[in-house]
Amino acid sequence: MFEDEKDDKIYNLIISQGTDMKNEYGQFTEKLFSKVDFLWKESISGSYAHAGESFYSKVDRIILLAGLYKDNVELFENLIEASKKYEIPIVLVRPLGVEEVPELLESKAATIVGWNANCIIDSIKHADELI
Repeated sequence: MFEDEKDDKIYNLIISQGTDMKNEYGQFTEKLFSKVDFLWKESISGSYAHAGESFYSKVDRIILLAGLYKDNVELFENLIEASKKYEIPIVLVRPLGVEEVPELLESKAATIVGWNANCIIDSIKHADELI
């Protein structure tokens, strides 16, 4: 079910950023870029709390990098609220090298994934089936 599926969809993602001491954002996007048959783009807003329906209606998935949660709580809260309001599935990515994720995030996620590129892509593609 991984790469044998032909999928021409361009997935519009929000990927959590912010304070990132371990460069998890950079490492995560490298995983996405490594899968050349996975088409995606990223939507970024100066304020996710104030971005409205016209912004969120184009977003397919919200990716939360759990390793960034502690230093970016407000950002995560804004993205979780948007996920709920606009019915956008959350793909929660475990912190690098750690299996545990914060319970609050786990309860909001459609799916939780580690750092395997194939698993990440599969989770993004099928997150809406899991909510």
